[in-house]
Amino acid sequence: MADQTLTCQDCGATFTFTESEQEFYNSKGFSTPGRCPSCRAARKAARNAGGGYSGGSSYGSGGGYGGERQMYPAVCASCGKQTEVPFQPRGDRPVYCSDCFRSQGGGRSGGSSYGGGGYSSGGRSSSRSGGSRSDRGGRY
Repeated sequence: MADQTLTCQDCGATFTFTESEQEFYNSKGFSTPGRCPSCRAARKAARNAGGGYSGGSSYGSGGGYGGERQMYPAVCASCGKQTEVPFQPRGDRPVYCSDCFRSQGGGRSGGSSYGGGGYSSGGRSSSRSGGSRSDRGGRY
């Protein structure tokens, strides 16, 4: 197999489809690409910008579920400061600014509430029949 010179179907530019790329594509069962690397990347980015869980690339990218999040104005029930929240306040529950929410223990608090720990009796194994789980460190 020798390098191939192909023409992009989107932008019309020529690009080289190298021998190693051809081997990779053949091993994966892919067909010969019709788009140059930059147009493929742009198409992939546009496809993944739709959000959801497609490709896993939406995590940590800001939106997560497609675009900007709708924010709603609110007044903090603790300090009275004007704030914006990502949900429509209903009025039957208090709404807090991010500082007051954090100070009240809301949100993610360093992961201390997940993954075990905090059992004063060395875990729940004492309540299980036989106590056979005590060799797991008390986390189950």
